[in-house]
Amino acid sequence: MNTKTPYQKHITILGSTGSVGTQALDVVRQHPERFSVSVLTAFNNADTLIRQALEFSPGMVVIGDERKYSEVKAALSATATHVLAGEDALCEAAAYAASDIVLTALVGSAGLKPTIAAIRAGKDIALANKETLVVAGDLVTTLAKQYGSRLLPVDSEHSAIFQCLVGEDNNPVEKIYLTASGGPFRGKDPGYLAHVTCADALKHPNWVMGSKITIDSASLMNKGLEVIEAKWLFNLDISQIDVIVHPQSVIHSIVQFTDGSMKAQMGVPDMKLPIQYALAYPDRVENNFKRFNFLDYPSLTFEKPDIATFRNLALAFDALKVGGNMPCVVNAANEIAVAEFLNNRIGFLEMSEMIEACMHKMMFIMEPSLEDYLETDRLTRIYAHELVTSY
Repeated sequence: MNTKTPYQKHITILGSTGSVGTQALDVVRQHPERFSVSVLTAFNNADTLIRQALEFSPGMVVIGDERKYSEVKAALSATATHVLAGEDALCEAAAYAASDIVLTALVGSAGLKPTIAAIRAGKDIALANKETLVVAGDLVTTLAKQYGSRLLPVDSEHSAIFQCLVGEDNNPVEKIYLTASGGPFRGKDPGYLAHVTCADALKHPNWVMGSKITIDSASLMNKGLEVIEAKWLFNLDISQIDVIVHPQSVIHSIVQFTDGSMKAQMGVPDMKLPIQYALAYPDRVENNFKRFNFLDYPSLTFEKPDIATFRNLALAFDALKVGGNMPCVVNAANEIAVAEFLNNRIGFLEMSEMIEACMHKMMFIMEPSLEDYLETDRLTRIYAHELVTSY
């Protein structure tokens, strides 16, 4: 019998109060012998951050909204936890010396600078923030190689690809297939989509996620962002990446090798499994998560995505083909479009119109620096906000 005591990993969770962050803490609760929490951060959910800090006793917490610093500081004054606030503090937290691995679960492009800070500090990255690689994939992957930082994907689709590639180092990949549920509007036409509401779009059939990623799933932009992320994570050409709609969300993605053989990773739709895999990698750890039963899924089906109706997926492929800072433009425009849709200022189909308009307007840079990415992001957001007034 193996009596070896597992090595305890010290974890930083950037975005601990969101959907992925809270599920990561569920994993920590199940395995206190394997995981301890070094750092927790949140943007403005001070109440949840305080409760988490009191339970897990991290060395540091960061509240992004500086107006809430005093509240968090006072609540944790009797503890040994160091409290910081603001954007620069997020980068300091990401590089926290006592941490072994940084889970980046921040929403949107806000994850870019802290992730780079963590990489430069030599941390392994459990990457739940796909926008980091969408915005600056070339830069981030280059830095990860330079500083010896492993990028461990947390998205269920990329985790599936990653798991399928374990042990296949010398076997070339012919193609990968990213699976998509199709979201709540699968099979609907533009006439129907012109009248859907924010509440309709937030009703995902299979997954429980935050509002931004749920809207992205409904528009298929989430799959478009995953296509771009996969290019950088797995060093693939665009011709090697395909998307198929799989409504049951049981097969999380597929790898096809040069001999035609295919590997698929399967399981119930539960984000805690890929989170645990990334945090514990290379180990597989026992858990009490729900098990998959084939008899619950007598039929697994697959469809071609409707990119004529759900244009965001096509726009993401277009951005990847162009390269340079174009994926950064798409991501920034999409973040504004989703926010405006959630605030009922634009319609569902107008999100694609805004993104395409920004792609035509923004200056193209073939080999952008970090400063170029940040400026592209800033200018795209300004223009996207201006477009809202025309709807």
